[in-house]
Amino acid sequence: MTGDNFELYCDVVGNPAPQIQWWYAEPNRADSFRQLWDGARKRRMSINTAYGVNGVSVLGVTRLSLEDAGTYECRASNDPRRNDQHQNPATAWIRAQSTITVLQKPSIISSEDITLLSDQQAPPITLQCNLTSSHSSIVSSFWMKNGEEIPETRGIKNAIEYYLVKPKGAEAAEYMCVYTYDMAPSVNATINIKAAPDIVGHKRSDNKNEGQKALLYCKSTGFPYPIWTWRKLDNGVYMDIDNASGRFFINHRDNYTELSIVNLDIESDPGEYQCNATNAIGTSSMLSVLRVRSYLAWLWPLLGVLFEVIALVVIIVVYEKRKKPDDIQDGKQTLPTITKTRIFARGPRTETFLTLIKTHFVYVLTV
Repeated sequence: MTGDNFELYCDVVGNPAPQIQWWYAEPNRADSFRQLWDGARKRRMSINTAYGVNGVSVLGVTRLSLEDAGTYECRASNDPRRNDQHQNPATAWIRAQSTITVLQKPSIISSEDITLLSDQQAPPITLQCNLTSSHSSIVSSFWMKNGEEIPETRGIKNAIEYYLVKPKGAEAAEYMCVYTYDMAPSVNATINIKAAPDIVGHKRSDNKNEGQKALLYCKSTGFPYPIWTWRKLDNGVYMDIDNASGRFFINHRDNYTELSIVNLDIESDPGEYQCNATNAIGTSSMLSVLRVRSYLAWLWPLLGVLFEVIALVVIIVVYEKRKKPDDIQDGKQTLPTITKTRIFARGPRTETFLTLIKTHFVYVLTV
């Protein structure tokens, strides 16, 4: 279509390597070819040719107009007499042709770009497109958002509309009205709804053991897609992450970013991390806290319970050894009762020491 670009390729094999030329004939005048050269048609035409084992040539035309339609011919020859005017060109040159048809590009009148303000509720928005001129009848028309077709918008109308009842940051995107044809390329018009980034999801904190991998992420709304940066709090100031160790990996994808840290170091990696999203409309940031524990952290609760059990056993043994004779009833020695907790006064408790040990070890296993 007018305004578009096209390229033609010609690949020729021969020994010695053949010479390649490009020729052109206007529509319906195949008998009046004229040779083309690099920079023709007000420098809209380019011809690039390379020779090696074979010859390869590329002809390109930019900003097509209706006058560019016609037959383009690639000619190649390695005949030493190929440029002899007395030699028949039909036998000295081999040829390949391509016919180019240029259609007048349809005209679409569309709504202007819109910017949503973050500090106030935007009124309803109506996006409009009108196909005012076309080289043929359309097959269908529909709306797209960020490259994906919006469901239930397909029809066969030249004038189409799309409504946004409560436009928010999530609706900010690139909208496109598309018209398709049966025997011609589709045409479209783009309407951008812009908004400042708003981070709507992020990992608030992550607890890992040293040597493990941590993953922090942020997700935002807004359009155009933001430029993402990650920083770490260092002495009260957020600084760009120093990746001299090669353990930090940052991935961006449109409105999403993630920071991965492998082989966590307990000394340097814990702290506050900030993700920042910035576009031409505004900026937004959020904090995530990373905690790194020693790989022996699981051992401390176990040792604490073990020490408690040992101390309890020692107290009970000492108490039993110092038991007074008047604790013997009716001339018969009473078997000692080992109680659950430390004994601060005389009198047995109801649960035995075996129950106590079982309870503590169930706790240890749970920890």
